[in-house]
Amino acid sequence: MDRVGPSGETIIDYSIYDALRAGFGKMIFVIREEIESDFREVFLKKLEGKVEIDYVFQDLKMIPEGFLVPGNREKPWGTGHAVWVSREKVKEPFAVINADDYYGPRSYQVMEKFLSDHRGAADYSMVGFQLDKTLSDFGKVARGVCETNQEGYLTGITERTNIEKTNEGILFMGEQGKPVYLKGDEVVSMNFWGFQPSVFDYLDRYFTEFLNEHAVEPKAEFFIPVPVMKLIRSAEANVKVLQSGESWFGVTYREDKASVIKKIREKVDAGIYPENLWK
Repeated sequence: MDRVGPSGETIIDYSIYDALRAGFGKMIFVIREEIESDFREVFLKKLEGKVEIDYVFQDLKMIPEGFLVPGNREKPWGTGHAVWVSREKVKEPFAVINADDYYGPRSYQVMEKFLSDHRGAADYSMVGFQLDKTLSDFGKVARGVCETNQEGYLTGITERTNIEKTNEGILFMGEQGKPVYLKGDEVVSMNFWGFQPSVFDYLDRYFTEFLNEHAVEPKAEFFIPVPVMKLIRSAEANVKVLQSGESWFGVTYREDKASVIKKIREKVDAGIYPENLWK
């Protein structure tokens, strides 16, 4: 809910605006119950009448029957869990984004076109971003580096941590502390996914598997790429990697906020967004 736009807009305001212009017509927020009143005050009032909007709670107690929450567990179960808790509200092809990430108008356009053109139960997708367009000037980041086949379908995601920009180039530390250099044009996932409603059945299955294996681990998380890669390997679904050419940005570090405000200001000045999104 941090304000970054000239009229007090948040990053998610720009995401909603871009999604509406691309043709999306319904928004489901996944929130913590303790921020419900703030959420209603900040978002529901200004969006009323502009888009169909709803919300669901994500709570660590929301798990399949037969499981108990460990006493040392303090947070929900990750991004895959966040999608799973929305299963009663979502009956249409849908996209998933992070609320605090800016993806750019073109990303929503290519995703909406894919979801409109591909209605098969196994037709999934993700928007890929060029690595060097996703980095922070203020510290290291973790990114999922994607591998694709000749047809542009996802075949693997390798999680790389501590990626940083240096005077010598983009790198992370490999085995024995040796630097591994990246070219910068690698495609990475920034958690912008496109799914059919069929994904909820798979999430039921794989979330149960995850809990059977990791429920006792206090910090284990059920990330979206986990079930996605299982489905790809079992040939139960295909995931098309879409290209938008957009630059991602977000607030990974406190110092990033000033940069985000500057970039939004530049886009307003360029006519991409109005001075006040919802006026």
